[in-house]
Formats: sequence, C-alpha cells, structure tokens
Amino acid sequence: MSAPATSHAYGIGLIALLVAVGASTIFYTGFYLPESLAKPSVSEHILNPEETFEIEIVLGAVIEGNDNYVPNKPVVNLELNNLVKWINYDDTAHTVTPDHRAEDSYSGEFGSPGVILPGEEYEFLFTEEQEIPYHCSPHPWMTGTIKVEKLRF
Repeated sequence: MSAPATSHAYGIGLIALLVAVGASTIFYTGFYLPESLAKPSVSEHILNPEETFEIEIVLGAVIEGNDNYVPNKPVVNLELNNLVKWINYDDTAHTVTPDHRAEDSYSGEFGSPGVILPGEEYEFLFTEEQEIPYHCSPHPWMTGTIKVEKLRF
C-alpha cells in the first residue's frame, strides 16, 4: 500500500507556513520594530540651543496670589533657547504638570517626573512648536504657560 498523495502536499504546506512565519518574524524584529521606535531626526541646532531659558519658582510661590512661575508666559524659540529649566527657589516642593497630556516627539512626555524639591530643577528640551499650559499639582493656583515657536529671521 502506498501512502496517500495528500500527505506530501500537507508536509510541503506546513514547511511553507513555517518559513513564512519565520520570515515575518525576522522582518518585524529586524526592520519594522527598530524604525517604529526610532526618535525623529532633529536638527543639531535644535538639540543644542545657544542658551538655556530659566523659569524660576520664586520664594513664596506657595502663597496664593503671589508670583509663582517667573516669567509666567514666556515664548521660547527653537534653536535659540528651547532648553527650558524650572528652578525651585521656594522653600516648598513643587511640580511642573501639564494641564493636558503634552508630548514632544523627541524628548517624550512633558512634566516633572515628581516633585521639584527646594534648590532642585527640572529641565526639558522642546523640539517642536507648541503651547503648553501647566500648573503645580499640590498648589493648583500656581499656573503658567510656555509657548515654543520657530526662530523667525
């Protein structure tokens, strides 16, 4: 008795399926996945701005009605001063928390990862034009807005 002819076709089909799955896996892990996780290409002038822009959390900022984030509504320019640093000069811990989720495609999610203790700082590199209103989570009356624009000249 000879084996049915379909058993060879079944074996060849199974081998073809395994080869296709293996090739798909190699493509996904070798080409697609690294590209999808790669950071976007950003100009060196934007990644290394000429200046750092400083925003001070001033002494007494915790008291409602006092100045808090100074300057409060700054405009920073890509390539000039888009590296922004919040420095806590107050004697209380504060946060820099966006009012709504904000993200920069290069630097990631905006907002201090926790509290900024007195004397410490939070730094963020903006690489795209955007406007972000923010506040201090423990002291919601402390608000500010940062606007990032392209350098115009």
